Amino acid sequence: MKFHYDKKIDALYLRFNEKRYRESDEVSPGIILDYGQKGKIIGLEVLDASKHFPRKFNSELKKRRLPVMLNFQAVTGSSVK
Repeated sequence: MKFHYDKKIDALYLRFNEKRYRESDEVSPGIILDYGQKGKIIGLEVLDASKHFPRKFNSELKKRRLPVMLNFQAVTGSSVK
């Protein structure tokens, strides 16, 4: 997996594999999924990233100290056991 964060435009892009790109879909405001030829998700773009993630993630991201491990509950409001 590869990631790129552009501080200037506050956008985070995660690429899960190197499959050929087919199309994109904005599934929520500022959240864009990229799909490969077989319809599987191959990438995720988050525009205005600092508005979508917890403060700790944002501060570590801006320092480029990734990966950042977060409690799933802090991100989604639900608990995973």
